[in-house]
Amino acid sequence: MARMDTRTLRAGIARGNFVVLGRAGMDMFAHPPGTKSEHATEFRAGLGGSSANIAAGLSKFGANAALVTSVSDDAVGRFCLNELRRYGVDTQYVRSVGGEFRNSLAVYESTMDNFQNVIYRNGAADFQVTPADMDHVDLAPYGALVTAGTVFAAEPSRSATFHAFEKARARALPIVFDIDYRPYSWPSPEVAADVLSRAGAMSDMIVGNDEEFGFMAGGMEKGLAKARALSAEGAAIVIYKMGEAGAVTFADGQEIRTGIYPVEAVKPNGAGDSFMAGLLAGLAEGQSLRDAILRGSACAAIVVARPGCAPAMPDHAGLAAFLADHPGPTPDPPSSTPVKSEEV
Repeated sequence: MARMDTRTLRAGIARGNFVVLGRAGMDMFAHPPGTKSEHATEFRAGLGGSSANIAAGLSKFGANAALVTSVSDDAVGRFCLNELRRYGVDTQYVRSVGGEFRNSLAVYESTMDNFQNVIYRNGAADFQVTPADMDHVDLAPYGALVTAGTVFAAEPSRSATFHAFEKARARALPIVFDIDYRPYSWPSPEVAADVLSRAGAMSDMIVGNDEEFGFMAGGMEKGLAKARALSAEGAAIVIYKMGEAGAVTFADGQEIRTGIYPVEAVKPNGAGDSFMAGLLAGLAEGQSLRDAILRGSACAAIVVARPGCAPAMPDHAGLAAFLADHPGPTPDPPSSTPVKSEEV
C-alpha cells in the first residue's frame, strides 16, 4: 500500500509538533550508581515509559509534544503527570482511570554487572486508552503521530491506536513507529508478530533494533531483509539498529550506514527512546537524515551513561557538551556487517 514519500514525511516532522501515543510510568533506580537493587537502601524516582520518555526528550529539545495515554488515579499517576508537565509535555489528552488499574513501574540499577530491570505491568493503566479517547484528540495542529509498539500489546489500547492510525492516514499525517517489542506485555509471540507487522504496514517511518525486525520476520537472520522489504513496500524511512555495529537506514532507495558514539554504559535501558527523540528533533530542525541519525545515536549514548531515563535525556546544551568532549562516532559499518542483537 502506497504511503507518503520522504519529502512529505519530513515536511510534517519539520513542524516540530508531535502527538505521542503510549505509556507513562514511574522508574525507580538504585542509588548511588553501581548499587544492586537487592542491596539498595535508597532509590531515586523518575519519569519512565517509552512514549513518555520520547515526549520528554522532544520537549527538552524545544519541540512540542502532547502525550495521549491513561494514568492511574492515584499518587503514582499524579507523579507521572507532574513529571510530564515539568518537562513541558502537553498532558491535555492524558486521562486518569480509577479501579484496579495501575501505572507501570520499573525498578532497576545503574550498573551493567548482571543488570536487572524488574517491570510491574499487571492491570496497566495505559492499556485503558479507548477509541473514544482518540476521537477526542484534535490532530490538526500536529505534524506527526509517534508511537511505541507497547500500545498494541493489549485491548482496548490496541484498537484505539489502530483507530488513531486510520485517523492520521485520513489526514495525511505522518506515522512514526518505534517497534519497541516487550515480550512480557503480550499474550503470545504469534499475536505480537501479527499485530506489529500490521502496524508497520501502516507507518511512514519505522525504527527498531535487529532483534525486533528479526522477530517480525520470524528469525534474527531475516531481520535486515524485513527492514529492506518494509522500505520497498512503502515506508519512507526504515532504521535498522544493530547495537555496537551501528545502524542501516533505508530511504529513497538509498542505504545509509552510520556508527555509534561509544561510552561506558551504566545501564542499557532508555537508549531507544532517546535515539527517537534526538532523531526527530534533528529532522525537525532541518538536519540531513544522516546527521539526525547520528544525533539520535549520540542521545542514546548519553542516556545509557547516566542513571534514569527521562532525567538522563539531553537538551541542546547537554548534547553540545557531549559532542565537544567525544572523539566522534565509530566508522560506518560495512555492507557485510553481521547481524547483532544489542540495541543502539
